[in-house]
Amino acid sequence: MAKPKTAFFVTGTDTEVGKTLISAAILQKAGARGLKTIGLKPLAAGCEETPEGLRNEDALTLQAHSSVELPYEVVNPVSLKLAIAPHIAAEQEGRALNLSRLEGLCRGALMQPYDLAIVEGAGGWRVPINQRHTLAHLAQSLGFKVILVVGLRLGCINHALLSAEAIRADGLEIAGWVVNQVQPEMAYSEANISSIEQRIMAPCIGKLPYLGATATVVDAAQYIDLDVLI
Repeated sequence: MAKPKTAFFVTGTDTEVGKTLISAAILQKAGARGLKTIGLKPLAAGCEETPEGLRNEDALTLQAHSSVELPYEVVNPVSLKLAIAPHIAAEQEGRALNLSRLEGLCRGALMQPYDLAIVEGAGGWRVPINQRHTLAHLAQSLGFKVILVVGLRLGCINHALLSAEAIRADGLEIAGWVVNQVQPEMAYSEANISSIEQRIMAPCIGKLPYLGATATVVDAAQYIDLDVLI
């Protein structure tokens, strides 16, 4: 069983590498073990207008696979319409993103009893939220261990090692990393994965093959080794 209040910040080597799929898969697998789980997407760009208000597909996925029921506005308190860098999307809407507020929103949501929580970032590690701060500062403020999602494609070795270096330079521990094959085919994929494994100095908690556009969270969950995390 997990120790009470085990929380992770999930980041990626880039955008569109499968952070939400991996985050939801971890929640799904933990929930299947009877653990109380919470998934949060505090900041989401690329939200659609609905009768209930702005909604983000990633945040809805996390909400659906969390065993602790929370209102959408708690799961995703800051919603931006444009699917672009969040600080630019906020500027276009005449809004200001504030680090202290984001941290407070996360901590408020996590006042609920839980065993395992996921706070998912947006894009990669150094995504700005304003002129002074990035999402890395949010991870630092929360102090959670980090899960790094690596999109398996050309350049992934460099992106993975630089991201890991930056995370550690910011004083945070990498709890584990996941490699996700985001393209149907990649030359020497195993050699690329091996190159990362030999250098990243963190446990691999999952190696996902290419699952395609119809992949479900349950499909992804079977490749996650939850025991490495908890």
